[in-house]
Amino acid sequence: MRALSIIALLLSLLSGCALNPVTGNADFVMMSESQELSLGRQADEQVKKQYQVYPSKALQDYVNGVGQKLAKKSHRPELQYHFLVLDSTEINAFALPGGYVYITRGIMAYLNSEAELAAVLGHEIGHVTSRHGVRQQSAAQATNIGLTIASIFVPQVNTMGGQNLSNLIGGALLSGYGRDHELEADRLGADYLARSEYNPQAIIKVIGVLKNQELQDAELAKQEGREPRRYHGLFASHPDNDTRLQQAVGEADKQTVNHPVEGHDEYLQATEGMVFNDNSDQGVLRNNAFYQATLGIGLQFPVDWQVHNLPKSLVAISPKGEAKLQMKLDEKPEGTPEEYAKRSADSNTVESLEINGLKAAIATRANKILAVIYLNDQAYLLQAEAKSEAELKPYQEVVLATIHSFHRLSGAEAKLAKPLELHMVRAQEGDTYRKLALSSPLGKSAENYLRLINAQYPAGEPKAGELIKIVE
Repeated sequence: MRALSIIALLLSLLSGCALNPVTGNADFVMMSESQELSLGRQADEQVKKQYQVYPSKALQDYVNGVGQKLAKKSHRPELQYHFLVLDSTEINAFALPGGYVYITRGIMAYLNSEAELAAVLGHEIGHVTSRHGVRQQSAAQATNIGLTIASIFVPQVNTMGGQNLSNLIGGALLSGYGRDHELEADRLGADYLARSEYNPQAIIKVIGVLKNQELQDAELAKQEGREPRRYHGLFASHPDNDTRLQQAVGEADKQTVNHPVEGHDEYLQATEGMVFNDNSDQGVLRNNAFYQATLGIGLQFPVDWQVHNLPKSLVAISPKGEAKLQMKLDEKPEGTPEEYAKRSADSNTVESLEINGLKAAIATRANKILAVIYLNDQAYLLQAEAKSEAELKPYQEVVLATIHSFHRLSGAEAKLAKPLELHMVRAQEGDTYRKLALSSPLGKSAENYLRLINAQYPAGEPKAGELIKIVE
């Protein structure tokens, strides 16, 4: 208890207070506004090292225009805000202290109006105006300083028990930077929407769209054995059933917006031609054919399998999920393909061969097939596996066909290695997403993707004359 009292006292002595621009109440902060701006500038440099900036000036100008419109109506209009579209497939938007706001083209693909874009940007502006990042940074900084000083007076702080105590205090100081702050950002975002003549309910709508995307991706993630992708502002329950979210956004409805801007067609026209899913440097999937111009390779996966281009591998899942085929790259392989395959598969059943003029080896072992293909002093590993030999056996033929399809990319195929893009069309009488999916390059997932990007998942259909997104 003595340690706790001393640390609490020290933290109280260290604390600095400033009025919150939103609430008018005193906040615990340990940096001035100029320091906040400096922190934001430094972090912005790091973001640009980690992410590429999306190259379309027209799209950047459009997003910046919407963001600046909202920022002028915020609680901190004097800040110089920076809005940037990142060339990333991530479903994400985030803000840094000092007015730096980022949105990925990945999340933009699932939005369907200017009001929805404004909802995402308004939410992030809410984090800036409430200084959530500054307050979290201050809490962490105070914890570290307090514990360093306290350890001088209370040596037990450096013991295992002391570390547990520090974790407890740190957790207490940092608590509240989860759901409550997301709710506050949504409430402020809705407020800024209303002040800017957008419908505040766009917050609810966009979270619903992203929740549907998250639910669909969660199913795919189970098959792939990975964590699902999710937008940080989402809640555990669907927004329609989230009472606190409804109440937070509902406050903004008290403001009168006589003719709220929706901007459905304007947004779709602004995102015409935007890259969808992987960019060309990540390789491109078209009807389950994979083309990678940088590496100069191509191969054809089974047409009825789900194929996912992950950062470090390609993963294909059989129709019922019993078998998985994964391709990885080893830039510095050791030994011959046969030696590599025998070592990696721990199998003596290895066949040396050539696949489309490339040295290769295939190893088999009960519930596993491993192919090693050498190209340009690099090894491409294609491994198929299932829980049992019986589950893999029905897929052996298509797995081997995929392995034998691996080849150097031809000049004609290199033209197909360009990224997929969003394009806008007017729906015709009788159009359905199932029908549109037949001519889509998205493969088996096409129908779900088309429903998701048009905010009509899981069972909506396009209306004749309506402007909708397709992928080409």
